[in-house]
Amino acid sequence: MATIRPFKGIRPPKELVEKVESRPYDVLSSEEARAEAGDNEMSLYHIIKPEIDFSPETSEYDPKVYEQAARNFKKFQDKGWLVQDEKPAYYIYAQTMNGKTQYGLVVGAFVEDYLNGTIKKHELTRKDKEEDRMKHVRVNDANIEPVFFAYPDNKVLDGLINKYVKNNAPEYDFIAPIDGFGHQFWVIADANDIDVITKEFAKMPALYIADGHHRSAAAALVGAEKAKNNPNHKGDEEYNYFMAVCFQASQLTILDYNRVVKDLNGLTSAQFLEKLEKNFDVQRMGKEIYHPTGLHNFSLYLDGEWYSLTAKKGTYNDADPIGVLDVDISSRLILDEILGIKDLRTDKRIDFVGGIRGLSELKERVDSGEMKMALALYPVSMQQIMDIADSGKIMPPKATWFEPKLRSGLVIHKLSD
Repeated sequence: MATIRPFKGIRPPKELVEKVESRPYDVLSSEEARAEAGDNEMSLYHIIKPEIDFSPETSEYDPKVYEQAARNFKKFQDKGWLVQDEKPAYYIYAQTMNGKTQYGLVVGAFVEDYLNGTIKKHELTRKDKEEDRMKHVRVNDANIEPVFFAYPDNKVLDGLINKYVKNNAPEYDFIAPIDGFGHQFWVIADANDIDVITKEFAKMPALYIADGHHRSAAAALVGAEKAKNNPNHKGDEEYNYFMAVCFQASQLTILDYNRVVKDLNGLTSAQFLEKLEKNFDVQRMGKEIYHPTGLHNFSLYLDGEWYSLTAKKGTYNDADPIGVLDVDISSRLILDEILGIKDLRTDKRIDFVGGIRGLSELKERVDSGEMKMALALYPVSMQQIMDIADSGKIMPPKATWFEPKLRSGLVIHKLSD
């Protein structure tokens, strides 16, 4: 069962939300954050990318940068740019992209559920990235940014969310200028509705991390650390919970996450195509952009031409939650076997392009001469992710691209009352 509870969110007054809110810390560089914040002193980037308050050569990992985050978080509260709700609440966060809206519940997720595997993960985390986020959580004594969970579809919660959306004006309602996506936010403070949500989550065998594995790990590890260091720990303290936005699995949009490679590992284009024929049916499609048509079909761009690659029977295992994945097939049979790319995380010959940019971005990077070839994959499904998490296995790296990304700064969770 999944344990959640409401919390007293810290959030901007309605008239300031568009000044405060921002993109998440990990989707833009320090330079981009500096440019986006501009002369807006209310921008959340001053808390989540506080290196922008220093000269450009300052490392984002410098101790003074973390200290600046805490100073700025206090300043935002002192100035009334962030105000804590008086009563614990759950929140509804709706995102609209290309006419499709998904509705998330913002909750306090239970640290112990992360530690015991009730909150399931599908990606490996890196210790250095975990430690960076742990420092940020420690110094602010808060989860400034949420993590992104999925839960199995639930008619009761669906009905409750629809009721709020139909009968109440949103607390926040704005279009993010950078991408044109819509964001809306409601407060659920009614005791009966809070009780319904808590009980429905308690019936769920598991929650699934969709996006934000490092933030989840950092939040849970800091919570566990605080419990260990508190001689009077009782288990109901605020640090036993961390902030998550939970969406119904069927509502989520996962885009393709594509690959571009700098060279053909010493092969000519003809030799490369010949080697592909061992494991794939290769079909030349011409100069028009070609999109993969389904699972196990890939799109290759090479020398100004698009090709369809269909994995041959026997090259994958539909019964294995990892072996069925196109990221696994392409990593084994193309990137490793032919191109000699063993570690997708560290090899400098490969780069990754989120599907939000479209296949034209792949074409541009190859046509410019920066890259030699591009490989487009059919998107992973949420069901595949849940199957992998349930099996206890780990996704290959760079497998999922969720869109839209959560905005930060709509609500913050303090770890102490």
